[in-house]
Amino acid sequence: MDLNPSQHEAVRYLNGPCLVLAGAGSGKTRVITRKMAYLLRECGYQARQVVALTFTNKAAREMNERVRTLVDPRLLRGLTVGTFHSLGLRFLREEYAGLGLKRGFSILDATDAQGIIQELLATTDRGRLRAVQQTISLWKNAQLDPDGAARAAQDADEAEAVRVYRSYEATLRAYQSVDFDDLIRLPAQLLQDDESVRQRWQARVQYLLVDEYQDTNACQYQLVRLLCGDRAMLTAVGDDDQAIYAWRGATVENLAQLERDYPQLRVIKLEQNYRSVQRILQAANQVISHNPKTFDKTLWSDLGVGDPIGVTPMDSDLIEAESIAMRLSASRFERQAQWKDFAVLYRGNHQARIMEQALRTLRIPYTVSGGQSFFDKAEIRDVLAWLRLIANEDEDPAFIRAATTPRRGIGQGTLQALGSEAARQGVSLYAVAAEATEALLPAARQREAVLGFVHLIQHFQARAARRGGAVPALPGAAVQGDLLAFDPDPAPSTAGAEFGAPDNQLAPQTSVGLDGAAVGIDGLRGDDAARVLDDLLAAMGYERHLYDTLDERQAQTRWTNVLELLEWLKRKADEDDMTLLELVQHVALVTMLERSDDDEPDAVKLSTLHASKGLEFPHVYLIGVEEGLLPHRGGDDEGDVSEAAVAARLRRIQEERRLMYVGITRAQRTLQISWCRKRRRGREDTMCEPSRFIAEMGLQTQADGSVPGAAEMDPDRALSSLKNLLKR
Repeated sequence: MDLNPSQHEAVRYLNGPCLVLAGAGSGKTRVITRKMAYLLRECGYQARQVVALTFTNKAAREMNERVRTLVDPRLLRGLTVGTFHSLGLRFLREEYAGLGLKRGFSILDATDAQGIIQELLATTDRGRLRAVQQTISLWKNAQLDPDGAARAAQDADEAEAVRVYRSYEATLRAYQSVDFDDLIRLPAQLLQDDESVRQRWQARVQYLLVDEYQDTNACQYQLVRLLCGDRAMLTAVGDDDQAIYAWRGATVENLAQLERDYPQLRVIKLEQNYRSVQRILQAANQVISHNPKTFDKTLWSDLGVGDPIGVTPMDSDLIEAESIAMRLSASRFERQAQWKDFAVLYRGNHQARIMEQALRTLRIPYTVSGGQSFFDKAEIRDVLAWLRLIANEDEDPAFIRAATTPRRGIGQGTLQALGSEAARQGVSLYAVAAEATEALLPAARQREAVLGFVHLIQHFQARAARRGGAVPALPGAAVQGDLLAFDPDPAPSTAGAEFGAPDNQLAPQTSVGLDGAAVGIDGLRGDDAARVLDDLLAAMGYERHLYDTLDERQAQTRWTNVLELLEWLKRKADEDDMTLLELVQHVALVTMLERSDDDEPDAVKLSTLHASKGLEFPHVYLIGVEEGLLPHRGGDDEGDVSEAAVAARLRRIQEERRLMYVGITRAQRTLQISWCRKRRRGREDTMCEPSRFIAEMGLQTQADGSVPGAAEMDPDRALSSLKNLLKR
């Protein structure tokens, strides 16, 4: 498809910083990939000088695949297309020394970080724990260290969070670990503080493209500015009408801030929509017009007027779910469509349960966004804990999980003794365990269990660290095989090294890829990695552990997942030529970004509005569009009439309106909206009113839109109702 005039202007503009205001469905990915191709094919840029950033692996994969179709593969060598966090990880791999980290630093996922915070907070209150963890994350995203957070704290709860934050940071340092937020915060901090590092990276990044700019937080904005420098060769693509992540630190103000920081900023609007029919766009435009605008834009389409948008009141949430399921099934039959052409969107995860029940009753296949990730399964975390400990023996969360799963005689009493001594010496649990004495662990059985575990870890560290020769004997067993080693402490990259540097340079080589992983360091690779992984799994005794502790069916399911993980790890090590350390770090990053590479099954998609961003469906049902739900009733300030509270509520409503806009613009051909006159909350029925957003769309509710009867439908009655719908 050819570029329209606005897209063409955005691709060709190179006279300074450029902001592309890309409305929903306006072809922003096409603009970014075409601009990368333009830079490489016609403007003399080398691939290693161009960096394109986005927020999810899925979006980065799509960009990477598209640019491969546009540019000769020889011109792509060294191109960086990835996420903010993958670039941050790559930065830390090269600049770890300047931040006081060792090369084998670990990345803690949210669960491990929460475990540390829970211990420091000394509470079992999950709500309080999540609140403190979120507060610390927001402070980090705002580039506030514990001292800065202490100055910003406004009440007793935040003062307590500051205390936890200070101890949490000290714990991360002791573990030689970073958390997800640190992958952005630490690079921004070092670039700000170290001029030589800043100059080196600015020399590398000759042109920067950033997608979904409205989703950046203060720290990511600062990282972009520091990478661009005064040259400011930047194209930012974003949409202020789709800024829906304020709750995790994103600020739509970053779009307006660009104009203040770069007075020469060129603003180009993409208003032609290639996704939706005009009626859907008109409703979206009318809703969002009630928000204040930094940049005005109006979406339009030449895809036709389209069907009227339906607004249906329902008597209850049960009737809503049953009605949607039957109407969806009838529509599929009538339109000769696929199940995956339909989506049911809602404000909160709690709305999914009753919808799932209705779909199951009619045997309609469905998938739910936001289900448990493969990497969050207990058996996967168990195995990854061993790998993390082998890569970084100072990581205490990995030590605790690996030492106790499978059980090997190391119980809570032993861990407490090790923990107390580690705290006294200011070292890791592993360091104390490796020197376990009779004075520390009087019982011989305790010492033998701890030292046996340490020797097991040391064996596999040696398998990853020796260069050739015989494999060291596993304690209590004879193991034979070859070794391939990696240098545990290579020289840091030279100043001025470039992206995609030749193999004989110290800077890691980067080929076209999404994870930002450094390549070119000697290490455990290919079949050798596979052998070590197989031997590790056998030494763990994990299969026997599963069958000893679970029933056969559960054990078989979990063991199959473990084998799937190992096959993926082996394939990744081989395909991307990764060292064991890089492999472990890559897995840590993948588990915190999008995990699934599978094709979408032919099934109805159930999704929250937040999770639906970036997706599109021919037919969308937007349910529960009621006051208190969408817009969501949030916070404890509903009755507060102070100026600050009123302003906070106004900002919240504006974000909810943007969320409604996102939901509307997911629909390509048809959109059906429903709301309930009463909704079950706990054990009580609560009366509801239609959302203000329905009136703002300029639509009227249908008087006869609900399915008669409130009782739960049996299969015969459901079939009868479905047949009646099919006759219409």
